Amino acid sequence: MNPKFDMTIDGKRVAAKHYTPIRNPATGEVIGDAAAGDSTNLDSAVAAATAAFDSWRLTSELARRDACRAVAKVCQDHAGELSKLLTLEQGKPLKGLGSEFELGGCAAWAGATADMSLPAKVLQDNESGRVEVHRVPIGVVGSITPWNWPLMIAIWHLVPAIRTGNTVVIKPSPFTPLSTLRLVELINEVLPAGVVNVISGGDELGAALSRHPAVRKMVFTGSTATGRKVMESAAASLKHLTLELGGNDAGIVLPGTDPKAIAERLFWGAFINSGQTCGALKRLYVHDSIYSAICDALVDIAKNVKMGDGMDVTNVLGPIQNERQFKRVIALVDEARAAGATILTGGRPAGRGYFYPVTLVADIKEGTRLVDEEQFGPVLPIIRYTDVDDAVRRANGTEYGLDASVWGHSRAAAERVAQQLEAGTVWINKHAEIAPHIPMGGIKSSGIGVEFGEEGLAAYTTIKVISM
Repeated sequence: MNPKFDMTIDGKRVAAKHYTPIRNPATGEVIGDAAAGDSTNLDSAVAAATAAFDSWRLTSELARRDACRAVAKVCQDHAGELSKLLTLEQGKPLKGLGSEFELGGCAAWAGATADMSLPAKVLQDNESGRVEVHRVPIGVVGSITPWNWPLMIAIWHLVPAIRTGNTVVIKPSPFTPLSTLRLVELINEVLPAGVVNVISGGDELGAALSRHPAVRKMVFTGSTATGRKVMESAAASLKHLTLELGGNDAGIVLPGTDPKAIAERLFWGAFINSGQTCGALKRLYVHDSIYSAICDALVDIAKNVKMGDGMDVTNVLGPIQNERQFKRVIALVDEARAAGATILTGGRPAGRGYFYPVTLVADIKEGTRLVDEEQFGPVLPIIRYTDVDDAVRRANGTEYGLDASVWGHSRAAAERVAQQLEAGTVWINKHAEIAPHIPMGGIKSSGIGVEFGEEGLAAYTTIKVISM
């Protein structure tokens, strides 16, 4: 009999009327049954968070710091259990840049956020009076998290919320609810009841959460299409919003760059988590003079990367998480092949489960869906260019603006290109490196608002001016 994973509302474990089987994307086996919550559960969770907010918003800075540190300790103390559960439902390897890495990130992020603060600012203090600006909590925060980094992104949402005096109702993706249900259950052993609540169910439950009039802020990480729906449903009650949405991150390799010196970083910038990362490198523009050498260097790396069941510790990449995304990746590559692109390696599904090998695609350009759209899988189109300014124009010619990167031996040349790229973050000679003290946010259709750092912490507050 499969284990059941229940919701946690007001500090108590809450069963559902119905449960949904969750399958391992590597094997197809059912690993557990997740509670399929309904509107009654949602109302209960929001009511619990609303009641808890009355007292939590008045807690001291020290109490909130301690709460975040307690969450970090939960992630550390239960890393073994949560990592295994995460691998089973998401598919990523247990080792390497997989589930254990994700749990380590959870603990580090929670601990770093605990040490951040938003002290009052004094705008005026003279014979005319004193004016202070204080940052105060917003209220109940609704959180909807995706299936690619389920626990890391849950921590990104809920820890800054409680650090600033808010309470939370979190809803994980219906594809990967188990690890979040368990994490929040454990968190409730160290936090007051109602401060963090978790509900689980289908997409309709997330839509109801973003519409709920008692929820004062929505935080969503996921596709641009769904982000638009969240924004639309939040409009009626004028909720605060933080939306981290899709990305089609471009990388530009400048002429004169040594292919061997950057190949490893390029590869993992694209293929971390089997490419299922919003900020992963998804389009690579390479100057004609080094195009073949870059392609060859990436192919050499791909040949030695082992993909398979994440519970086998020798594997470094896992499957695509769900059937819908698996079919999308297949379609994008098949269309590119039909349009004349060259498949350098991979390009066909690989056996049982949702496995798609690392796929490098050459002789491709804009106008192909694999270049124009976010593939969100282990596929990288490599695009030839001859003029740097033209490459910048082509890199910017998309609705997305999450991240980008520039690769070259000349710092001045790389910085010039970085300044021209339309993205919330631009890296030089690296990609997809983030840290809790560095703010991150997209532009254009890649999002609204910012996460991480003091700027991200402030996004969970509103200002109160005290003039005396």
